[in-house]
Amino acid sequence: MIETRAWKRILPNGLIPLGAVLLGAVLFAGGFPNLIWKEGLPLLAWIAYVPVFWLSYRGGGAGSCFWGALYGYSAYGLFNYWLSVFHPLAGLIVGIIYLVFFMILFPLLKLAVVLFPQRGYLLQVLLWMSFEYLRTQGFLGYPYGITGYSQWRLIPLIQIADIFGVWGVSLLVVFPSAWLAAALAHREKAGGASWKDSIKGFFRQEKVWGILWLGALTGTLVYGYTAQIDYTDAPVVRIALIQHNTDPWRGGIKEYRKNYEVLKQLSDEALKVDPKPDLVVWSETAFVPRIYWHITYRDDQPSYSLVKELIDYLSAQEVPFVIGNDDARKDPAKNPEADHRVDYNAVMVFDKGTITGVYRKLHLVPFTEHFPYKKQFPLIYEALEKADTHFWERGDEATVFTVNGLKFSSPICFEDSFGYLSRDFVRNGADLIVNLSNDAWSNSLPAQMQHLSMALFRAVETRRSMVRSTASGQTCAIDINGAIIAMAEPFAETQLTVQVPVITRDSWYTRYGDFLPRGCVAAAGLLLILGVGRGILKHIKKEIPVD
Repeated sequence: MIETRAWKRILPNGLIPLGAVLLGAVLFAGGFPNLIWKEGLPLLAWIAYVPVFWLSYRGGGAGSCFWGALYGYSAYGLFNYWLSVFHPLAGLIVGIIYLVFFMILFPLLKLAVVLFPQRGYLLQVLLWMSFEYLRTQGFLGYPYGITGYSQWRLIPLIQIADIFGVWGVSLLVVFPSAWLAAALAHREKAGGASWKDSIKGFFRQEKVWGILWLGALTGTLVYGYTAQIDYTDAPVVRIALIQHNTDPWRGGIKEYRKNYEVLKQLSDEALKVDPKPDLVVWSETAFVPRIYWHITYRDDQPSYSLVKELIDYLSAQEVPFVIGNDDARKDPAKNPEADHRVDYNAVMVFDKGTITGVYRKLHLVPFTEHFPYKKQFPLIYEALEKADTHFWERGDEATVFTVNGLKFSSPICFEDSFGYLSRDFVRNGADLIVNLSNDAWSNSLPAQMQHLSMALFRAVETRRSMVRSTASGQTCAIDINGAIIAMAEPFAETQLTVQVPVITRDSWYTRYGDFLPRGCVAAAGLLLILGVGRGILKHIKKEIPVD
C-alpha cells in the first residue's frame, strides 16, 4: 500500500510530465527535416504541441518554468543538433536561449488557463503565435522551428502564405494541439466521468471553435488549389548555378586556389552545355580572397595573384557572374584601428570582369557573424572570436540588381529564412530572388533541408521565382507556387542550369507584411491584461465585507 501511494505521488509529479516533455520534443523535431525523414513528417506538427499545452493544465508556476526550460533545451537540441558541428559553443548557446524562452512561455501558457478556465486554449494559441513571431525579431532573431515551415512540401496548404506569410500556416497547424490538449484536461476535470462521455462533453461545448478551424482549413485548401498561378506563357530566364561542394573558408591560399579551380571548371561545364544563360551564380563567399581589397590595396601578393586570375577569367566571359565574397573596404569612421578595414558579407555582380553592383548582407547571423555587445560581454566576444567566427559589418540597403533588363535581389544564406527581407527586395523592384548560401560547414542533410524548407516560402509569399546557389546543397530552382522544379544532388561537385518564370504579380503579403502575427501579439497582450484585471477586481470584491 505504501509503495502504491508513493508511485501515485512520483508519477504525476515527475515521470509523467517528463514523458510529456520528451514526447513533445520528439514530435516537434520529427515534423521538420531530420535524420529519419529527410523532408520531415508534416503530420506530426499538427499534434506536436499537445503534450506541451496539456502540461499547462497541471502543476504550478514554478513547475511550468522547469518543464519549459527542459522542453526548450531538448526540443532544439534534437531539432538543431547539427549546430554543434560548427562549434560546441553554437549548440550550447542556442540551447540556452531556447531554455530561457520556453521558461518564460510555459508560465504564460499556464496563466492563460488560470485566467480563462473555459477557453484558455484560445489565448494559448495567440501566445504561441506571438512567441514564434517575437523570437524572429532583433539580434537573437532565429526563424528555425517556426511551425508553418514543417508543411513546406504540402503545396496547396502553403498558398495562403501569399496573404499571411508563413504565419497563416502556423496558426492552422498550432490550433489542433491546443484544442486537443484542452479536451484531455477536460477529462481530468470531469472526475468520475468516462473518457468517452468527457471528450464528448468537451466537443459539444467547444464545437464552434472546432468547426471554425475546419472551415478555415477547408478554405485554405480550396484557395490553395485555385490560387496557384499558371505561368506557362510567362517570360523565363536561364541561370547556371554552381555547387562546388566545399566549405570555402577551410584552409589557406592553397585551398582557396583549389576551390577557385573547381568553381571555374564547373562554370565552364555549364557554359559549354548552355553558352548564354542570363546569369552564372556562385554561392555565398564561394571565392574567399577579398576581391575589391586586393585589387585596390595589394597588400598580399598570393591573394592578389589569385584575385587577378579571377578577374582575367571573368573578363573573358560574355555572361554576367554573381559571386559571393568578403567585400572589405577602408573606413576609418567605422574602424579606427590600424588598417581601417571593414568587412561585409557581400554579393558582387561582374560584367566582363568589372564589378557593376554590390549587395551587403543586412541580417547577420547572431554570434557567428555579428555580436554587438563587445563592451558589455568581452569574455563572450573573445570566446566567439576564438571559435573561428567571421564578424561582418551590417549593410544598409535592400539592393536590386539590374542585369540586361533582369531585376533581381540576392539574400545571403540565413537571410532567405526571413519573410520581411524578400518582401523588402520585391517592394524595391526585384522580379527574381537569387539566394547564395553556404551550409557546407554543417555536413548535414537535415540542416540543408531545414534551410530549404524556409527559403521555399519566400517564393510563395512574394510570388517571385527563386533560385539557390549553395556550397554543398540544396542548389535548386523554386517556382512562384513553391514547387521545386529542379535540384542538384547534395554533397556533389556539380552545376545546374535552370529555367524559371519571371512574374511581377503583387501579393497581399508583399503589400502588408506580417500583419497576422502582429495582430496575435496585440490580441494576446490585451487578453492577458483583461484577464489579470478581471482577476484583481474579483479579489478586491472578495476582500470588501458585505454590510
